[in-house]
Amino acid sequence: MIILPAIDLKGGKCVRLRQGRIDEVTIYGNDPAEQARDWAEQGGRELHVVDLDGAFDGKPRHAEVIERIIKAFGGPVEVGGGLRDFESVGAVLEAGAARAIIGSAALEDPRFLTSAVEIWGDKIAVGIDARDGLVQTRGWVTTTKVLATELAKAVEQCGVKTIIYTDTATDGMLKGPNLTQMASICDAAPGCLITASGGVASTYDIENLKALERDNLRAAIVGKALYDGRITLRDLNIAAV
Repeated sequence: MIILPAIDLKGGKCVRLRQGRIDEVTIYGNDPAEQARDWAEQGGRELHVVDLDGAFDGKPRHAEVIERIIKAFGGPVEVGGGLRDFESVGAVLEAGAARAIIGSAALEDPRFLTSAVEIWGDKIAVGIDARDGLVQTRGWVTTTKVLATELAKAVEQCGVKTIIYTDTATDGMLKGPNLTQMASICDAAPGCLITASGGVASTYDIENLKALERDNLRAAIVGKALYDGRITLRDLNIAAV
């Protein structure tokens, strides 16, 4: 399993939200590129970046910052947040991102998603964010009646090969991932590689994810636990082997 440290961007700074709530923001740094360099030095193999302003506004807001992050990290970087048209997706990939993460548009505009996969192939990932198993969109502001497992099946049929699944109820809570829902997502889209996001706070959580014994559970994203110093990236990498 691969551990991806996370950089969430708001106002040009590294932040974390509690359960995705914009009114519960913690600022962790003023130089995202320096943070990316630090993650690389600590042994980060890949990096997860989200433009939170872009997610809420529906259009990327950190193009220059993200380009600096990609250069500073020096390894594969996946980027999401407000990627809802071809221009935005193309721009982030041209900046050097390994994967562009399509979120809200995967549900709202499946034709766009299908076309993006036809153009960019495996460089397109889908971010599925859900609470109580129901998909949330627009920066987690809108909760739909669509089951996350059904969306996972649908995007797999569109040709998507990577899904980042975030359980928004556990995100930033440091109480462990939603293992039941994670297993369901893996089973719903067996042809996709799944990245778990939300709740990972310890090596114990990584061991629990591995214990699900899902061959397509490829990676886990960790944010707040690293920033708060509860665990080191080195220890997580060791547990993930």
